Amino acid sequence: MQIDVLGTGWNDEYTSVLMLPSDQKRVDTLWMSEAGVVDAFFFVGPGPKDVVMQYTSVTGTPAMPQLFAIAYHQCRWNYRDEEDVYNVDAKFDEHDIPYDVLWLDIDHTDGRKYFTWDRLLFPNPEEMQKKLAAKGRHMVAIVDPHIKRDESYFIHKEASQKGYYVKDATGKDFDGWCWSGSSSYLDVLNPEIRSWWAEKFSYENYIGSTPSLYIWNDMNEPSVFNGPEVSMPRDALHQDDVEHRDLHNAYGYYIHMATSDGLVKRGDGKDRPFVLSRAFFPGSQRYGAIWTGDNSAEWDHLRVSVPMVLTLGLTGISFSGADVGGFFGNSDTELLVRWYQVGAYYPFFRAHAHQDTRRREPWLFGERNTQLMRESIHTRYMFLPYFYTLFREANMTGVPVVRPLWMEFPDDEQTFSNDEAFMVGNSLLVQGIYTEKAKHVSVYLPGDQSWYDIRTGTAYGGGVIHKLEASEDSVPAFQRAGTIVPRKDRFRRSSTQMENDPYTLVIALNSSQAAEGWLYVDDGKSFEFLQGAYIHRHFTYSDGKLKSSNLASTGVRSKKFASECIVERIILLGFSPGPKKALIEPVNEKVDIEPGPLLLRGGWSSSVLTIRKPNVRIADDWTIKIL
Repeated sequence: MQIDVLGTGWNDEYTSVLMLPSDQKRVDTLWMSEAGVVDAFFFVGPGPKDVVMQYTSVTGTPAMPQLFAIAYHQCRWNYRDEEDVYNVDAKFDEHDIPYDVLWLDIDHTDGRKYFTWDRLLFPNPEEMQKKLAAKGRHMVAIVDPHIKRDESYFIHKEASQKGYYVKDATGKDFDGWCWSGSSSYLDVLNPEIRSWWAEKFSYENYIGSTPSLYIWNDMNEPSVFNGPEVSMPRDALHQDDVEHRDLHNAYGYYIHMATSDGLVKRGDGKDRPFVLSRAFFPGSQRYGAIWTGDNSAEWDHLRVSVPMVLTLGLTGISFSGADVGGFFGNSDTELLVRWYQVGAYYPFFRAHAHQDTRRREPWLFGERNTQLMRESIHTRYMFLPYFYTLFREANMTGVPVVRPLWMEFPDDEQTFSNDEAFMVGNSLLVQGIYTEKAKHVSVYLPGDQSWYDIRTGTAYGGGVIHKLEASEDSVPAFQRAGTIVPRKDRFRRSSTQMENDPYTLVIALNSSQAAEGWLYVDDGKSFEFLQGAYIHRHFTYSDGKLKSSNLASTGVRSKKFASECIVERIILLGFSPGPKKALIEPVNEKVDIEPGPLLLRGGWSSSVLTIRKPNVRIADDWTIKIL
């Protein structure tokens, strides 16, 4: 078996490790590197989470994204013009489908010159962005690292005059072919050039950009269509005559870094950036999101997306996802629906398609399929409080948002080879469906505790394989006994408009009649959380009491973050029928406990109880006693 080390995506075999077969109780390896110095770090654990935490202590923990960035994104190459943008935006509202980001690919530019707009197709980009922002929505525009060699193009003219380009082996500016045609590439190894690039994202330089516009760095391996291995020649020269072979894998990392810094600087350091990159390197997690590249509308590509995203998480890159629906080719409707159902649990949830594919917005496939895709997107928005809490955990510890089963159950050997199911945090298990016209799906639920179907509340035993009907409504997903998951159940146009909505807490009891969970909340956009401006609650249930306690910093220099949001509903799973009332302290009020059946996203169950309108604030300490 051979694996790449420090690879960035395409054609990155400059350092590799050969795992040699052996019958002994040992693993023999052969390390090969074309150039440079190999620094090897060994992380001893002892547990899987400890290894990732140790790794990210060296390379950095993931950046904390803005809330909108972890919601649903809609993209294709290309939305044609402003009218197309407005029509797509309006159709989401017409069909009651939330989304947070609409993306523009290379053809929104003037002749594929980045930081520009085709003014015939997009005559009023600021107004366009502001109209979407009025609904709490954002835009992302692509900015690739290849610079069109056009003397009328201000970026090229200035970069050429300053000598900022990578050189070829003869010392001339490297000239390669990419989307812009004849192009040169910035020598981002040089901090001065990275700073110059970052300044191009200011509102004064990037004419037509607004605070609601964010960035997509594609082709940053770097991709060179007429180059060897579709990339830059290895003897190309960077700062101090360093050859490209010595830093190839870091090129996209530096572009990602400089772009992220540019978005921070344009807002005077107030707001967190969002930058998506295709190429990456150890530490890329500090600067933004990654996606798995150009996939195809095939069942096998849906299936392989899960281990790809899980593997990225193990390397510290928690904010990742695959193109929902497949980039190349025309997805059949069943595949598209299944991809939405799995993709709703990716850390980065974006639909994307090639310009040669048929349009595939969620409302184009008949009323029933629109409903199924809408429900998948609604599921993501319902769990946004839980996802955001997990992103904060990743930001603090490096532990990924989505995890292999064995990371949560390292002593269960049946999880070791299972890469079709995955954990979202420590509480939710998702099993994808990866075959056409599947009638049944086998789901292994680890551990010795129960698991509760998130739609129906039905309990399933752990430590066994369950053969379940493959419902078209959803892929199997379960909440682990012993956990408490926060949700928001009201539908809005975007995550921004959910800010003041109340919460639901779902308590799944284990065999000891106990459970715990967490909720993290901040303003969703600024860096003030670093000064303590956040709410962090620890929920525990034991001995018939649900308690909310404070985990937030209370230091003298900490900023305050206030929220009037309340808990409007508590769903109890695994309780024996009987309790009728709950006592809320310290206000000393009683509320009713209602038995099922209860509608849980389309499923009915009589195995749940509900406390309606306890109306306790998420920012407060409180206790609810089951009487």
